[in-house]
Amino acid sequence: MEILNAFQYALSPYPMLWILIGVASGIFVGAIPGLGGGMLMALTVPLTFSMDSTHAILLLMGMHVGSVSGGLISATLLKMPGTPSAMMTTLDGYPMAQKGQPGKALSLGIGASLFGGIVSGIFLLALAPPLSSFAHKFGPWEYFTMVLMALVLIASITQGSMLKGLMAATLGLLAAMPGLNESDGQLRLTYGFEAMDDGFNLLPVLLGIFVMSQIIKDALQINKKGVSVVMKKGERIFPKFQEWKKHTVNILRSSCIGTWVGILPGIGASISSMVSYGIAKTFSKTPEKFGTGHEEGIVAAESANNANAGGALIPLITIGIPGAPVDAILLGAMIMHQIQPGPLLFET
Repeated sequence: MEILNAFQYALSPYPMLWILIGVASGIFVGAIPGLGGGMLMALTVPLTFSMDSTHAILLLMGMHVGSVSGGLISATLLKMPGTPSAMMTTLDGYPMAQKGQPGKALSLGIGASLFGGIVSGIFLLALAPPLSSFAHKFGPWEYFTMVLMALVLIASITQGSMLKGLMAATLGLLAAMPGLNESDGQLRLTYGFEAMDDGFNLLPVLLGIFVMSQIIKDALQINKKGVSVVMKKGERIFPKFQEWKKHTVNILRSSCIGTWVGILPGIGASISSMVSYGIAKTFSKTPEKFGTGHEEGIVAAESANNANAGGALIPLITIGIPGAPVDAILLGAMIMHQIQPGPLLFET
């Protein structure tokens, strides 16, 4: 009954207005490479001080979810992921747009994000306390296994030379090493430069890999006739219901993976989308089509990264542990509005 009352309140006009404002602004900012939902939420938190606490949380959550979904827009149309979680979407979203199906690629991504959010929401409502307590038992070996699994999946998602994929993984590990060691608080590989104390943030690294490489490639081909991202005449924007039915298993599997990875603090949506993409390719009947504009790749990546947002709320709400910087901002907003996440939240 309390859940129904909460839905009834959230769907009333005034709360729905704040949700729409949050989602719209999140999509807009998420579609711009380099900004992201974390920056938008951090700038908005002080503005919510005089707001009703429920409206403030709805606004911030709308921004968070909207920014995750907005990242697929630039990833699909420009081959530049707006957020780190949209990294895997570029592999199939952009090639599909180049084939004259940008509308279909975007609708597949948005639809998969919607279903992923619904699945993670169901987990959040039904299984939050037991799932959170189980995930809290994860230690260094379990986290190491998760990261190692993501690295192993590079072998299955790399197009062309596996050596290039392994070299890229090695460069990624090297980029993650400089900075403060969270286990013992010691600085590593900073070489005396204070600017290196915080290490390399993921989003600037992704911008350097995807955005700058695409800009240089376009600059070298500026005098050549490129391929315009234009919809084919008569192309359907929204897939039919029958087309969605064939993606049911992929959506459910990827959403569950995204939710589970989201429960684990510190893993992140980029890992969940990578794992889901690799597993979807493994179980696909046409794995050779991945990376060429395949629907299954878009669906797997987007349903996982949006489900990750819902999964990350489980440890945040039940035991007060944020799994990502965005969740830490949300935690600060809750405390500012006198909402204390933790076990007692379910009793008050």
